[in-house]
Amino acid sequence: MAACNVPSRTIFTGDNLDILRGINSECVDLIIYLDPPFNSNRTYAAPLDSEARGAEFDDVWTLSDMKQEWLGEIELRRPALFHLINSAKLAHGESMAGYLTFMSVRLIELHRILKPNGSLYLHCDPHASHYLKVLMDALFGEQSYKAEITWRRTSAHNDSLSFGNVRDIILFYGPRARINTGNIRVPLDPEYVERFYRFSDERGLYQLGDLTAPRKGTGETGQIWRGHDPNETGRQWNAPKSGAYAAWIEANIIRNYRSIRSPLARLNALDAAGLIQHTQDGVPRLKRYLAGNRGQVPSNLWADIRPISANSRERTGWRTQKPLALLERVINASSRPGDLVMDPFCGCATACIAAEKLGRDWIGIDRLPQAVGVLRGRAERELQIPLTEAGEKAWQDWSIFIPQERPPQRTDSDLDLLSVGEASEVRRFLYAKQQGCCAGCEHEIPLHVLTVDHINPRSRGGSNDISNLQLMDSTCNAIKGDRDMNYLRQRLRELGILRNGG
Repeated sequence: MAACNVPSRTIFTGDNLDILRGINSECVDLIIYLDPPFNSNRTYAAPLDSEARGAEFDDVWTLSDMKQEWLGEIELRRPALFHLINSAKLAHGESMAGYLTFMSVRLIELHRILKPNGSLYLHCDPHASHYLKVLMDALFGEQSYKAEITWRRTSAHNDSLSFGNVRDIILFYGPRARINTGNIRVPLDPEYVERFYRFSDERGLYQLGDLTAPRKGTGETGQIWRGHDPNETGRQWNAPKSGAYAAWIEANIIRNYRSIRSPLARLNALDAAGLIQHTQDGVPRLKRYLAGNRGQVPSNLWADIRPISANSRERTGWRTQKPLALLERVINASSRPGDLVMDPFCGCATACIAAEKLGRDWIGIDRLPQAVGVLRGRAERELQIPLTEAGEKAWQDWSIFIPQERPPQRTDSDLDLLSVGEASEVRRFLYAKQQGCCAGCEHEIPLHVLTVDHINPRSRGGSNDISNLQLMDSTCNAIKGDRDMNYLRQRLRELGILRNGG
């Protein structure tokens, strides 16, 4: 994986496709967030009294947006996307096909520059969310789908012809993406608290939890304690020794609690501190206090983040602006301090500001030059920018807010043979080498149906050198995934697709 050839805190103005093509492959550490046009069939303009005054864009798409050079590139690099676009044209119309062409050619580049353990969050709404979901499945692989998050952006919306739409969709993808659950807790539902935290003492509300775990124990975990033998019910002692509640106990009640190794000693310490309640049937139960509950991990319905109010300090004037809290949750969920965040549609600068506040590196791209002024204005209001000795803002220390209009130049040591202009030649060479057959199932298949694949996967050190490339159909490609050819051939034999001698 190459180092990123763009410094952090850089904002580009111009067509993001040209800029993305100039960024090294697999160099974005952990997250890409994009809030592109929604295909809403509307025109948006910033108010004259806002930081973005003069900015305007049409979220209206026609057949002319299906640029032939884009379609040709999509057909060569990702044939499945090409067929999906044509299907959308038949099912929905030219507007959707034009929009998906625009999105597909950019998503191909975003997929290329994202590291294998990275995350991509695509913000959309019901105008095109289902079509974008299918595109993302075809591009990243169905197994890379993590969640479809619903953000309730408003509490009410009147529509005389249908049910009012009050939600946006965020599609979350990443082959090896994980969420940092400890960073994104939300308060417990009041009804849950009322139902389950039914007891109280001088420390506050609590519920009773189990002190045992399944299976009979050996050693101390299976010994009799306070007259109770856990093995009688096929269980063993399991006093908390790690995790959030054990940490809360150590911080608030029992000093050095997590350093107690003996299971029975932990039980004695909990009992001495009044954290165990001996029930009428003699079974000891752990007091789990509400104060020690950090909250729950959000579900895929985010109804707790409110839209931006009219007098909010973060408001820029764009009707499509998203609240800072939404981006902070996304960034906290899928990155750590020092990771790189990218937003290729950063007009309102929300992802950039959130990344800066949370100690992440970031790169922003927007077509409109007003994005630079919006970012600068928000930084003035919302960030603690250091002052020079003369009392001026130390912008030069940030290497930021200088609009970069020229695309970067890739510095990958490994030539990307799948780039535009070379893909066609590479595919024809491989097709001739394989005598018109899929490298997996060995069936004769037309060139336009085959996809370029790495023999030794990139995730295992494979290069983009032509000696490591082959053509396979979508079925074989999906079965192989990021594994080697031995795995693929074995699975094809099991499925009866490949002869035993193949």
